[in-house]
Amino acid sequence: KFVSPKINLTPYDAVDPDGYKLPALTNLGMGYVFEELIRKFNEENNEEAGEHFTPREVIELMTHLVFDPIKDDLPLTLTVYDPACGSGGMLTESQNFIEEKYPSDNRDIYLYGKEINDETYAICKSDMMIKGNNPENIKVGSTLSTDEFASSRFDFMLSNPPYGKSWASEQKHIKVGNEVIDPRFKIQLKDYWGNIEDCDATPRSSDGQLLFLMEMASKMKDPASGSKGSRIASVHNGSSLFTGDAGGGESNIRRYLIENDWLEAIVQLPNNLFYNTGITTYIWVLNNNKPANRHGKVQLIDARQWFTKMRRNLGNKNCELSGEDIEKIMRAFEAFEETDESKIVSNAALGFWKVTVERPLRYRVELDEQALEGFAAECEQAGCEELAESVREVAQELGAGPHLDYGMFLKRVKKAHKGAGRKWRKTTEQKTLEGSSVASADASAKPVIAKKHKDGTLEYATDSNLRDTEQIPLDYAGGIDAYMQAEVLPHVPDAWVDESKTKIGYEIPFTRYFYTYEPPRPLQEIEDEIRALEQEIQALLGEVLV
Repeated sequence: KFVSPKINLTPYDAVDPDGYKLPALTNLGMGYVFEELIRKFNEENNEEAGEHFTPREVIELMTHLVFDPIKDDLPLTLTVYDPACGSGGMLTESQNFIEEKYPSDNRDIYLYGKEINDETYAICKSDMMIKGNNPENIKVGSTLSTDEFASSRFDFMLSNPPYGKSWASEQKHIKVGNEVIDPRFKIQLKDYWGNIEDCDATPRSSDGQLLFLMEMASKMKDPASGSKGSRIASVHNGSSLFTGDAGGGESNIRRYLIENDWLEAIVQLPNNLFYNTGITTYIWVLNNNKPANRHGKVQLIDARQWFTKMRRNLGNKNCELSGEDIEKIMRAFEAFEETDESKIVSNAALGFWKVTVERPLRYRVELDEQALEGFAAECEQAGCEELAESVREVAQELGAGPHLDYGMFLKRVKKAHKGAGRKWRKTTEQKTLEGSSVASADASAKPVIAKKHKDGTLEYATDSNLRDTEQIPLDYAGGIDAYMQAEVLPHVPDAWVDESKTKIGYEIPFTRYFYTYEPPRPLQEIEDEIRALEQEIQALLGEVLV
């Protein structure tokens, strides 16, 4: 049964019975009314409700982040785009913000958006009509599947795309096998040697939020063409900061944005700010026309403690951003200085080389009767019984051992095996031999030489069990070689880097930059507390047993 909410709206800002502040009636659109009803009467299905509702104070913060830095240079004709516009809240709030904060008689504002849900699309389109905007600029359907604004570029973009939501059903429109067919998600990056190559900019199919960020990045105006560039504000959860391995889709997206110097800032919001989730959220601010003092840098702002408690929880939401809280965030953003809540990080500090560290294969060979019998059983199980005979022949020549030159032993086994007219297969015979009853790892054994080069250098066979990876910061002084000399070789002097496997990755370790070390309490204090608890427990037990 539908019951109208008891909200007494006035032409001025009002507060509903739950303590939630409502905007002035003159600015209240159908989208806002729809979202308020969704919140009030569908709180038992918070996930669904959250698809429609972004707290208005979060949108206000986003509009400040996008428009305030260039308030003195706003174009007279400007466009605003939201690729997941819902009922149009971010679009209409952007228009209201500009008209109220930076009014101009000569300014024209054009709103564009796309929404996959039919009902919210209809609300948004109707709202555009009521407010005098062109409803044809609002499209229905999947933003990821169809690029209806392929030829358009926008001045400003704001969005709260769905996160943690699968895009597997839309994958066929973006990729065929491993090949990306949508140009929005195919990018060019340099490999370790500086060669430019086409790269995949699609995240894992279980979470498509970064695809919306790439969609907006593809719609930025090029400052080189005479425009003022574009500014973007997009809400994401924490996974966008670090998920994905080097060379993977998520990492490639972060790398593409950072190496193009488009990522201007990331603001961490307070927890429990949204109605349908209590997880930590972040606003990513992109700008492809950064001022000179921000070139090559990213600002990280920790705004977790800048909130105002609500008198009554609304779903998961137990706090809000007051006007004062938004001012604090904007002061930190505009100051662009190092403080406890603001960190300035170079682009290179967010990147790393993922290197594969190899170790040589070293095996000790045992050829006593017990080892030979065990090896014969292993060969029978692997289906290469003839190999056991070849090894036994070599054992008669070399003796029981132990032998610390596995390379020499392997050559003799191959020679005996092939000399008897038997077929040698690396995937069967050699694999069965390695790590068997007769050949086991031994750090004191000689490294196995895989190849001798004409210049006299040796290439060693690798031990996959000892293979490891290291993440080396791109700004590490001296690069990979210096890191190996300082951090790896002192502990494993026979290690080397397989450069053919080196990849470049990017992640944003937000928490690390704001981590504050808290020393542990003195041991005596902990011991005294434990003794006090023991005495309390004994007293309680005494009362029970009396």
